[in-house]
Amino acid sequence: MGNNSADQFFPRSPRPNSRVSADAHARPARGRMPSSTGYLVAAIVIAIAVFVGLWWILISGGDEAPWLPAGLASSVVLLVALSAREVIMRRAWTRYLLENGIQGKSKNRPGETTRSQKRAFSSSVHSAALRSIQKQSAVAEASGSTPEAHLDVAHLCHDYLASTDEAIRSGSLGSEKGIAVRAGQERVRALHKHHFLTWARLQSRALTYEAQQRARTFDKIETAMKALDCLDSASRVYPDEPELMESKVAIGEFIASVKVAHWVELAERSAFKGHYRRAIDRYRDALFYLNQDVVKEDVRTAGTEKIEAEIAKLKTRLRPVSAAGPGYEQ
Repeated sequence: MGNNSADQFFPRSPRPNSRVSADAHARPARGRMPSSTGYLVAAIVIAIAVFVGLWWILISGGDEAPWLPAGLASSVVLLVALSAREVIMRRAWTRYLLENGIQGKSKNRPGETTRSQKRAFSSSVHSAALRSIQKQSAVAEASGSTPEAHLDVAHLCHDYLASTDEAIRSGSLGSEKGIAVRAGQERVRALHKHHFLTWARLQSRALTYEAQQRARTFDKIETAMKALDCLDSASRVYPDEPELMESKVAIGEFIASVKVAHWVELAERSAFKGHYRRAIDRYRDALFYLNQDVVKEDVRTAGTEKIEAEIAKLKTRLRPVSAAGPGYEQ
């Protein structure tokens, strides 16, 4: 991908030393083959440990039914692990393929692997990884796919690019194989950009819609800020995408409108109770957020005129109230 800022989202895995001696051939591969059964066993063990630990804490605290919250907590842990199993195992297999290939099928004795065989092996591994990424890309494009499916493909694309970059720098590929790998890199870069931007678009839309459904002002703003964070992360990788900038402006306008509506509502409540000075102050707070740069000029102008008209009305009401004597208005 070539952008250093993306490393915080897609950390690279350490690669083994390219120099292989006869002793190194005799040792088992560093990477362990991913096992779905092992993953399930580990998840069950963790769930049991959570149950026992929480049960012990609760029974020590005098809880009459410690098994109930302990069982609930362990069930949640197990359900989360099972729901994430497919994504985790899929990424583990792709990384294993990139880093270790299919060494288990090799029957060569120590020292028999030639340089040309290594090159062919490395190229075949990357070709298999490319096919796997393309297959998962097609699955992510299916109707009803989640934003996380696109983000997962983007992660795999980054891992592929990191692996092939190292293979090219190490000189383990021949000229013809290197050309094929570079062609694969171009396809993967295009896939990475498409899926990463798709994730940012879908995730930000979902969060913005969720923010609109929230009842409290704080919850609206907090959820909208999460949508803005998604777009910011994509902008750091692809800063020249106009769609990202347009979406960020739209969400910024939404956040400003929520704040303006909040202060206008507070001002209206204060005016209804006869607290005119307080209402004027809150209208001015609304003007502050209305005059942010993210708000469109026509919206800002219309809103400012309306709020200033309300402030003028309150000032006319404030004069006779002030003439009634100090302490009349709170």
